[in-house]
Amino acid sequence: MLTADVRRTTPKFDLSRFTFANARTAPLWALLRVYVGYEWLTAGLHKASDPNGVWIGAKAGVAVGGFLKGALAKTAGDHPDVQGWYASFIQNFALPNATLFSYLVTFGEIAVGLALILGLFTAVAAFFGGFMNVAYLLAGTVSTNPVLFVLATWLVLAWRVAGYLGLDYFVLPRLGFKTPSARPKDN
Repeated sequence: MLTADVRRTTPKFDLSRFTFANARTAPLWALLRVYVGYEWLTAGLHKASDPNGVWIGAKAGVAVGGFLKGALAKTAGDHPDVQGWYASFIQNFALPNATLFSYLVTFGEIAVGLALILGLFTAVAAFFGGFMNVAYLLAGTVSTNPVLFVLATWLVLAWRVAGYLGLDYFVLPRLGFKTPSARPKDN
């Protein structure tokens, strides 16, 4: 058993604090943040520049409508990919508003991507990116969504340092949030 003197003099290493709240991990979080941001930005720009205009423009809602109808087709069987409550949401709310969702998805992906790349309101952007990933997963689409959701969750957990090498370094203190120092705190 350790004596009280040894416990007081032995520094305690807190892995979670080091990982999620220490500025020395900021380069790792910046790489992760930019990667996730790039994925969202390219997905959104691809939709925005679609030559057929099925995401934004004259035929907005066509792509979302097709995606949602495909999700509804995955509600059958003993182990459906799409749960009944989510199918009800799709049928009664999302499909009738497919045009609105088309614009929300396109510009939401672009906004999340830009915010993450710039490190601006990183936690908020990562949260909404993760929210979109969950919506896609609930609609029965796997793709990169599980990986991006996990990465978004990590970025939210690391909100104090994930944008440290970004605009959050300047913006968050002006909003009253303390930025971490590069020197670890003694426990």
